[in-house]
Amino acid sequence: MKRFFDLISSLLAIVIFIIPMIFIALVIKADSKGPILFTQKRVGKDGKLFNIYKFRTMKTDTPNVSTEDLGNPAAYITDVGNILRKTSLDELPQLFNILKGDMSIVGPRPALYNQYNLIAMRDEFGISSIRPGLTGYAQVMGRDLITDEKKVEYDYIYLKNSNIFFDLKIIWFTVFSVIKAEGVRLK
Repeated sequence: MKRFFDLISSLLAIVIFIIPMIFIALVIKADSKGPILFTQKRVGKDGKLFNIYKFRTMKTDTPNVSTEDLGNPAAYITDVGNILRKTSLDELPQLFNILKGDMSIVGPRPALYNQYNLIAMRDEFGISSIRPGLTGYAQVMGRDLITDEKKVEYDYIYLKNSNIFFDLKIIWFTVFSVIKAEGVRLK
């Protein structure tokens, strides 16, 4: 049921957002040199690595580490990238990750391949057994502003209470979090 929901939702969202995605791609190309899309190795279901797709929001010389490890992420973010991050529009290409089956609409956000502590904690609590999501319970409960331990706590709550109604509730709260740009770390 969840995979069917993911397929239908991602296809519908791609149809709805295809024109804005084309516009975003053109604006990224006009704003800075480099590729339109950014791909990065992330940890998926059962620890399998996959390439996540995002609109590029940072300069091409940015080190390939998590935003928390950059020191001063604002120095690397492009002008257009700043807007895309605040509005979470940089995440739209992940709809194709969902279509491919790498991700789900709702689930724990996929960890970077080198976030060893987060990965180990998720493995310990069985969270790695589910597909990562475009949004998740930890996202609506604090996003970038909570610790890895707190993320795992929320991910575990999601794992134990996962159902279509909880997913719909998380999607609903995600819309409001995105509108308010809550929990986004840009500096």
